[in-house]
Amino acid sequence: MQHMATTVTLLLGAASSPGDVAGRDGFPCSRLLPRKGRQTRPRWVLCSLKYGCLGVGEPGEAGGRSGASPVYSSLTVSPGGDAAVAVVSSEQKVYDVVVKQAALLKRQLRPSPPQTPAVARELESPRGGLGEAYARCGEICEEYAKTFYLGTLLMTEERRRAIWAIYVWCRRTDELVDGPNASHITPQALDRWERRLEDLFAGRPYDMLDAALSDTITKFPIDIQPFKDMIDGMRTDLKKARYKNFDELYMYCYYVAGTVGLMSVPVMGIAPESKATAESVYGAALALGLANQLTNILRDVGEDARRGRIYLPQDELVEAELSDEDIFKGVVTDKWRKFMKRQIKRARMFFEEAERGVTELRKESRWPVWASLLLYRQILDEIEANDYNNFTKRAYVGKAKKVLALPVAYGRSLLLPYSLRNNQT
Repeated sequence: MQHMATTVTLLLGAASSPGDVAGRDGFPCSRLLPRKGRQTRPRWVLCSLKYGCLGVGEPGEAGGRSGASPVYSSLTVSPGGDAAVAVVSSEQKVYDVVVKQAALLKRQLRPSPPQTPAVARELESPRGGLGEAYARCGEICEEYAKTFYLGTLLMTEERRRAIWAIYVWCRRTDELVDGPNASHITPQALDRWERRLEDLFAGRPYDMLDAALSDTITKFPIDIQPFKDMIDGMRTDLKKARYKNFDELYMYCYYVAGTVGLMSVPVMGIAPESKATAESVYGAALALGLANQLTNILRDVGEDARRGRIYLPQDELVEAELSDEDIFKGVVTDKWRKFMKRQIKRARMFFEEAERGVTELRKESRWPVWASLLLYRQILDEIEANDYNNFTKRAYVGKAKKVLALPVAYGRSLLLPYSLRNNQT
């Protein structure tokens, strides 16, 4: 199974306004907001049944609107309506990371620029130096994510090269557990990769591709935490092949895909005219990463099963009267169709939460994101077109649909930021 949004592309978004989710698609949700004028930290609120929405309440910058996106958990509510006594949920753990990243962006903080690392000095020789390193990152991006690469060509040179550098690091990390040498990867190998990451952030890159990312983090307020979290996701794959509920799966999806959005927001940038909060942009980048990874999971059920892995919530399988054995048999039944409809609905909810926020990005950054979002969401349509047979049929978007999506994505990239349209109504 391909884990990350790098296999999809780097995807971002932002949040919808309060009330948008209420009553939609059978997943009721409401947010608890601090009273106007109070300097209250945003709170997580458990609401809804089965797919509980842990909404983050915080007054937004535009007319008191919420600046945060709801996220959907499998935590339940007691029959009496009281929130279940819960340990810290995956959403809340991730939210702490989101707040940290947003604060870094808002303050435009950057890691303390180290002395020019030795490797970088060597690269800056007449042979091409960092320019050559970034060019190689671009070649890799073009090879593995052609549509996304095309969209990045509209970005400023500095932002374009930075996104390529992030993409390449993510892809290399993913290859550790999904590539040709994956069977030989050990926890110790991932520990070495993490130490290499720390050296990279300290200005001591190991090779040309590391040097491009090391240079990037001196130019944008990028924090190391999402990168370390992605490595944790790779560690998870070495020891875990089942997820007992969606809360566990949520954390995994954050590690291997949601992190990509958090890495990318500082580079993609928020439109200067946008009224969206930094928290909302990061929150929606997370939502879109989750949507992409859930789509990956649903597309690759059969492929993963042949490797003995099931990335589906075990409690929801039981509720649907399905078992691991049913997955391994790979027979499409009415029970399976019903189960899949529910999973697809949830993935689409995450896409919906992220979609409006693409308009909050800098105009030159929107096209690759829109193209990726539109194309990847169509995979869910293809699963349905295959009569939910994701055991022996791989859902994919054909070349013709990809070509048609590009002008649509470009048109949407020209839209006014949603936060401004809200203010004008």
